[in-house]
Amino acid sequence: MIRVNENYLKLKASYLFSDIAKRVADFSKKNPSMEIIRLGIGDVTLPLPPACVKALHGAVDDMASEKTFRGYGPEQGYDFIREKIAEFDFRSRGAAIAADEVFVSDGAKCDTGNFQELFAGEIAIAVPDPVYPVYVDTNVMGGRTGANSDGRYEGLIYLESTEANGFVPDVPDRKVDLIYLCFPNNPTGATATKEQLSKWVKYARENKALILFDAAYESFIRDESLPHSIYEIEGADEVAVEFRSYSKTAGFTGTRCAYTVVPKKCRAYTQKGEEVNLHPLWLRRQTTKFNGVSYPVQRAAEAVYTDEGRRQVREMGDYYLKNAAMIIKGMGSLGFSCTGGVNAPYIWVKGDRDSWSFFDLLLEKAGVVVTPGAGFGACGEGYIRISSFNSHENVERALDKIAKALK
Repeated sequence: MIRVNENYLKLKASYLFSDIAKRVADFSKKNPSMEIIRLGIGDVTLPLPPACVKALHGAVDDMASEKTFRGYGPEQGYDFIREKIAEFDFRSRGAAIAADEVFVSDGAKCDTGNFQELFAGEIAIAVPDPVYPVYVDTNVMGGRTGANSDGRYEGLIYLESTEANGFVPDVPDRKVDLIYLCFPNNPTGATATKEQLSKWVKYARENKALILFDAAYESFIRDESLPHSIYEIEGADEVAVEFRSYSKTAGFTGTRCAYTVVPKKCRAYTQKGEEVNLHPLWLRRQTTKFNGVSYPVQRAAEAVYTDEGRRQVREMGDYYLKNAAMIIKGMGSLGFSCTGGVNAPYIWVKGDRDSWSFFDLLLEKAGVVVTPGAGFGACGEGYIRISSFNSHENVERALDKIAKALK
């Protein structure tokens, strides 16, 4: 008899964002004349930067000629983009990352979810709370947790991120093996200083732990005192893997391109305590289970690093951050406390009420979609996440509708 992986049965009935989509679809069906403004899921609205579009067209033309046609590409990415990533995203900031330590992929969501495959089933895992659901759900699928009880999975160590600690969790007072961190944070928009990250790197080195560092939103950092990469911290290349994405950086949510950095110094251990380098393990995983990102898309992503590409990407980020500033001002004027939105595209709003009730209120009375904080973990209860990814006009209209609904 064919049997299922029963770890899947431990999962909540649906993924947070699919649950939101269903609720919105049901509401729209019942209220077809009501305008819906979406400030929930973090999907971009601006088109691709012109530099990327130009490069994409050129690469498509390459595929039309026998002389420049490309067939199967390297699963870890073409050298032309890996070199640019290493130079502009890391070496320019003093982080000694080599091109062959970069693995190009079709999304940070995929990579953060897949990386756990490299590790044993009985490791101790620490995740922030609130947290991006993929970190938790993929480890549930991998059999590393018990059942879900009161919104938390048995066997996971939850790092509480609250107003009291500025939504930057403290290092645990016990030994853990695998640590998920995300800065600028999704969902809270909080950022971590070099001093704060240094504590995590020190902890990982002392406990032979590994940090999976999600830096998908680093391009929104405007405070130059803040680190863009964990590799700006000395010794991090031995204990951290970093994930980045072009989805929010350059509008690639529908185009799909990202990358993961696995330094050659980065290591894990066998049951006997023998060191194992993670770089060849991830290379083996990718060459076995992944066919690589298409040549035209990698050329489009490479254009992000041209002079015009960098300028255009910066302008895109500034556009969304202007939306964030509008949201902070608008929600603040209604008496709500807000976090994030300064070096991140998300605003974490303290609602002083049940998260899903606040979600329903804004949907039904204002026609505005947000994300209930409880969907990100127990510490998210009482909050909502508002995304700045939309047009200035829609954000202004949404804030006006929210103000009228709450009054």
